[in-house]
Amino acid sequence: MLKTIQWIVVTLVLCISVSTVFSQGLTPPLNVTAVDTANDDGSSITIKWDAAAEDSGISGYQILRRIADGELETIGDLLPVGTTTYVDSAIEGGTAYTYVVRAVSATEATADSEQTAPVEGSGEWFHTEKTPLFIAMLLFSAAIVWNIYNARSGKEVFVRRIPGLEAVDEAIGRATEMGRSILYVLGLGGVSGVATVASMTILAQVARRTADYETPLRVPCNDPIVMNVVREMVKTAYLEEGHPDAYNEENIFFLTEDQFAYAAGVDGIMVREKPATVFLQGSFAAESLILAETGNSIGAIQIAGTDSEHQLPFFIAACDYTLIGEELYAASAYLSKEPMLLGSLRGQDWGKVLIFGAIALGVILELSGITWITTLLQRVN
Repeated sequence: MLKTIQWIVVTLVLCISVSTVFSQGLTPPLNVTAVDTANDDGSSITIKWDAAAEDSGISGYQILRRIADGELETIGDLLPVGTTTYVDSAIEGGTAYTYVVRAVSATEATADSEQTAPVEGSGEWFHTEKTPLFIAMLLFSAAIVWNIYNARSGKEVFVRRIPGLEAVDEAIGRATEMGRSILYVLGLGGVSGVATVASMTILAQVARRTADYETPLRVPCNDPIVMNVVREMVKTAYLEEGHPDAYNEENIFFLTEDQFAYAAGVDGIMVREKPATVFLQGSFAAESLILAETGNSIGAIQIAGTDSEHQLPFFIAACDYTLIGEELYAASAYLSKEPMLLGSLRGQDWGKVLIFGAIALGVILELSGITWITTLLQRVN
């Protein structure tokens, strides 16, 4: 019995001794520095320290912060042992901060580093790591300006043939010969929608031609603001073409804001009036096939266009011509032949070619084990 008690006492003494040794031997984090975070708006400070040795006994780190002559306060959660960097994003501009990195062992023993020098957060004018993106933007802008200059100087600007836009004059002429109206559907988008704005721009060019041919143009609208904007655009187009008396404000009207009620109303107009030409240009959803099928059933020439990839298959199947994606945005330049728009369009195409070339080059280099393009893009991001 006495020997058993002696062994227990010895074991306890050894455990306490080992614990004390580890506690006293815990090495505090070394080379702790705090600097203003680069390329930010001055809202963070970055703290760095050396990695601990594998046998250091450290199981994690705690960051402590002091403001001026205040007390040290703990910020953030306990960091894992492999961490060597911490970004303090909860600072105030114009305030100096000092930091201490505390090493914590598995037995909750601690060892604090030396306090860092005071640091304030300050914002930078430029994000230096995004310099390649800035250079790319300058090149892209230069390409657009150069092409606009060439277009204005009278040089012919080649634009890829778009069958749907080439058929606009034919479709309007057909309606004129048949003595029937043209129906222009703007879709469901609001005045802030990119596709709706592009559609209104196309409508302005269509209105110029209908003004010359004195062909009735009817535009049912889903949004009252869009209706008022379209009225002004069409009125201006008729005025510029010298046919202000041919403009009829009642032909541009508000139908309803409800999706399927709007589709039903437009279908009713198609069935009753049987327009010779139907334009479906803008933002569309589930009603696209309903509209396109009705227009197809009355024998109208249909020219559709949308940037909604989910609705394109329905337009392609049921319409005579379909503007796909960016062709909708290029339509105003294609129809108007305005040098400013044509030059801008060509400059954008140059930029797309360069981007495609960079992607192809990056894939080839990545497959070859050269990763500098990937690294560059990650830095820019």
